Amino acid sequence: MTAKTNQAGPAVHYGWYIVAAGTLCIFSCLGLGRFSLGMLLPSMGRALHLSYAQMGLVSTSNFIGYLAGILLSSRLMKTIGARALIGASLLLVGLSMIAVGLASSLSVLVFFYILTGIGSAMANIPIMALVSVWFTSRKRGRAAGFIVIGSGLAIVLSGWLVPQLNGLYADGWRISWFALGGAVILAAAICFKVIRNTPQELGLEPIDSETRPAAAREHLRDVTLRSPIVLHCAAIYFLFGFTYVIYATFIVTALVREKGFPESVAGHFWSWVGLLSLFSGPVFGTFSDRFGRKAALITVFAIQATAYLFMALDLPEIFLYLSIGCFGIVAWSIPSIMAAIVGDYAGYRQVAAIFGFVTFIFGLGQITGPYLAGVLAQATGSFSGSFFMAAGMAILAIVLSALLPAAAKENSPEKL
Repeated sequence: MTAKTNQAGPAVHYGWYIVAAGTLCIFSCLGLGRFSLGMLLPSMGRALHLSYAQMGLVSTSNFIGYLAGILLSSRLMKTIGARALIGASLLLVGLSMIAVGLASSLSVLVFFYILTGIGSAMANIPIMALVSVWFTSRKRGRAAGFIVIGSGLAIVLSGWLVPQLNGLYADGWRISWFALGGAVILAAAICFKVIRNTPQELGLEPIDSETRPAAAREHLRDVTLRSPIVLHCAAIYFLFGFTYVIYATFIVTALVREKGFPESVAGHFWSWVGLLSLFSGPVFGTFSDRFGRKAALITVFAIQATAYLFMALDLPEIFLYLSIGCFGIVAWSIPSIMAAIVGDYAGYRQVAAIFGFVTFIFGLGQITGPYLAGVLAQATGSFSGSFFMAAGMAILAIVLSALLPAAAKENSPEKL
């Protein structure tokens, strides 16, 4: 790889190495740091005698930390750069996960899982912002889609590993935290080695910029945090955060405690979510590049609402499989679409601040969703009402997505 490498040459553009490192980053900070919790909650809850509401609080504590990390990430990215921030943040995630594995009380567990959330946000924001630095709008959705594959890969791993360790050790959930935390620390070193802050550091241009006339490149807009379109996108992202995290946090617990599945079988279901979700980012990111961000959002939220309803209703067992399938095929598509939307509206110079803001609002949804779902389940003795609530919010997201202004298409690939 030389400074002269470009997309037209035989070598792979370094931007795709950024995507590969981004996949590993998301695998670690979100996939292992957050989504493995769903597999760990049943055994951890039994060992520490946690109620449904307390389980919801554990999940919420991660999102509280995530919000704090979002507030720090934009300024730190400007100060030390994306590369250093991602490396340091993944190290924090790994160390705090190991500390969670040592916790013996709810308060200690919550404290260290807050730190995990802080590190997760400070790794996630800069890696997704780098998509707009390394890729133009024509390839942005696809690139972001491949990055979010990391979450699915981590679900596959945790769905297989956690039941195995639980079967081998009395405190298998603790061993799981140690193993997953160690993997994140290794990922921190790899990401720091590979990631570069800009194409210019290597004498390159963003991918696809060479094939477009200069006048057709990024149409930078006067977009601020108070712009209506930013608030509109933030509201949609809030609803995604509110809904998906209810499913991701409680699906395994609901299958085990309410549907009567063994934990190992529920783990296999969760692994299937991970396997199916590997396609969600690339497929719907590319879909949004080709057919528009609005159409992609509507399609994804409709499929998610279906998944939540199938879990909420008392239906034959086949609908549980369909629910898992529906959730899996679109699981991580919204973050990739939203990263592309923000890049389209804001331009690469503002994308970190704007994406940080909408992700902050998204984080509020993540805090609210699992806590209310846990409280509702505790009050009713069932997660059915919680899944109904998620379905209603997903339907509202469809409406808001349909109301996105037509200006969203001005920076679409077809017009650039």
